[in-house]
Amino acid sequence: MRAALLIELFTEELPPRALARLGESFTTAIADGLRAHGLADAKALARTFATPRRLAVRVADVATHAAPRTVEVKGPSVAVGLDAGGAPTLALRKWAERQGAAVESLVRASDGRQECFWHRTTADGASLDAVVPALIEQAIAKLPIPKVMQYQLADGSTTVGFVRPAHGLLVLHGERVVPAAALGLRSGRLTHGHRFQGEPDLVVPHADAYESLLAEPGRVIASFEARRERIDRQLRDRAAALGASLGDEAPVAALLDEVTALVEWPAVYVGAFEPEFLAVPQECLILTMRTNQRYFPLFDAHGRLEPRFLIVANLEVDDSSLIVDGNQRVVRPRLADARFFFEQDRRATLASRLPRLASVVYHARLGTQAERTERVRALARRIATLLGTDPVLADRAALLAKADLPTGMVGEFPELQGTMGRYYALHDGEPAEVAQAIAEHYQPRFAGDALPASDAGTVVALADKLETLTGIWGVGGAPTGDRDPFALRRHALGVVRMLIGRAAQGPVPSLRSLIGAACDGLAGLQNVRCDAAAVHAFVVERLRGWLRERGCPAAEVDAVLAVDDDALDRVLPRLDALAAFGTLPESASLAAANKRIGNILRKADPADAVATPHPELPAEPAERALREAVAQTAPRVEQALGSGDYGGALAALAALRTPVDAFFDQVMVNVEDPRVRRNRLALLGELHRLMNRVADLSKLAG
Repeated sequence: MRAALLIELFTEELPPRALARLGESFTTAIADGLRAHGLADAKALARTFATPRRLAVRVADVATHAAPRTVEVKGPSVAVGLDAGGAPTLALRKWAERQGAAVESLVRASDGRQECFWHRTTADGASLDAVVPALIEQAIAKLPIPKVMQYQLADGSTTVGFVRPAHGLLVLHGERVVPAAALGLRSGRLTHGHRFQGEPDLVVPHADAYESLLAEPGRVIASFEARRERIDRQLRDRAAALGASLGDEAPVAALLDEVTALVEWPAVYVGAFEPEFLAVPQECLILTMRTNQRYFPLFDAHGRLEPRFLIVANLEVDDSSLIVDGNQRVVRPRLADARFFFEQDRRATLASRLPRLASVVYHARLGTQAERTERVRALARRIATLLGTDPVLADRAALLAKADLPTGMVGEFPELQGTMGRYYALHDGEPAEVAQAIAEHYQPRFAGDALPASDAGTVVALADKLETLTGIWGVGGAPTGDRDPFALRRHALGVVRMLIGRAAQGPVPSLRSLIGAACDGLAGLQNVRCDAAAVHAFVVERLRGWLRERGCPAAEVDAVLAVDDDALDRVLPRLDALAAFGTLPESASLAAANKRIGNILRKADPADAVATPHPELPAEPAERALREAVAQTAPRVEQALGSGDYGGALAALAALRTPVDAFFDQVMVNVEDPRVRRNRLALLGELHRLMNRVADLSKLAG
């Protein structure tokens, strides 16, 4: 028999931020296990159901028994199993005896290398009833549980570990209950509806009836995605009806995922707060509503916060006044707290808070935030000078960048550091550029975040991230595997993106010089070893990964970085030029020749490769032709490089294809005459350097 298989674990409220991952993991483990045992084919549809109180999966077209399977056991090779006369050897007879088979029943077939004897038997397929209990246990064991909870079963003595206490196990194959046990529960066909608005106990007659039965009369939307779509549609419809919007999509999407994991039958209502709270910076109010209350703030057409918000409730009622009033009473004290912190913080200037940074430990071996601020200031002044920007503004911004850390608002909402510093700096009368840099110096915070827009913001952001990279690396905090507690990968990617993004405004300092300057600031610290080379290699690897994520072919990335991994402002133009070079008909031949030349030079005396060719020595016609082609091409390459035309430099190399091919067809490099051999190696060395000015073309070979 084939029918849908339904498995549900009914639990207490699951952690909302982990619910979607838990549901996907449970589904994958069950579906993959059924397919591995031959009980479901690769195309069998697997549906995930995840609500605050349940994880469930339904796999379509699951068999009661898998088809019989052929079992093959490889025996001795034919060469070992038969003697010179073709009779079975003792080794073959003994092996067949161990398999419980007659020699005559063995088959001969290749194992890919030689012909062997095989014993083939047919085994019964797996039974669903035998497989399901183990699959459930395995699926539970594989769940990405944030934190395991230990609880006792009803017997008062058995302890079970799971993400939350489980109270029900439903396992149906079609309309039949499959016997199974997990977490101290026995399988049945009972599930439960909405806690307040649905039928509390639901008997599921068939696996295919699960979703519809939960929806009505259970009043539970079992599918996470369907629930999310419903909430999203209601939110946008309500916002549009009010002439407002939900704001930036990224935070809306994250909050939408979270509230979807908190409700089973969602309904959206409109709440409001007193307009006088809008005197507080809107970032504070937005964070309060989204983070603490999981409300959706509303914005006008200009992106300004309105004194209204949307509530996603787990109850659909005709009269929502009690729900709305209750939520408004809860949010009002939160907003009042934000206003209090804001007003209190403005009574003292940012500059007056600087001494308090001396009591804030940054790292036990790297000192306090005050000491770190001085290192960042010195580095910011050097970077500003190298970039040709105002070092005075950069110094002031670096001085005040962390001054908002001791404020009440940042203490309550750490996510607002930098943002509040900007507001307080403007209130103190600091230059607008300084205030903007204070807010921007944390950027980019993540892979897709915006870069600092101002010069001072870019300078302080670079200084802050480079100081973190070199300092934490110097005390042994380099990332290992998946562990990166100090977010050094994010800091390295931020440095990469800022330097490349700055290229449009002109040349940028080399990566090594910036890392070296950061290391200089750590020179006076004991037990801190600043490994500039290791930090540089780490940042380059982040650059390599970032370029590949942008769609740049790995071979082209490796080719460019093999020649120069220090001038980040020239990486993208060289990659664009290399991509254009790859479309030329000569590119493949020249890349292969470049690789061949590199192999020859690696085996030769290094001094020969950097010598100057002597044209007066005896030479074959093809050798002279190549020498002349190199002499004619080199000025064109140099001229193109001088104007930053990397594409033109590579295109000029196309003229070398014919003489290079002729040289290798007609000329022997490693001849007995040492003078001629050295001269030809010198020519190849000159050619190799010319071809690799933009990128190592040998990386493109093959």
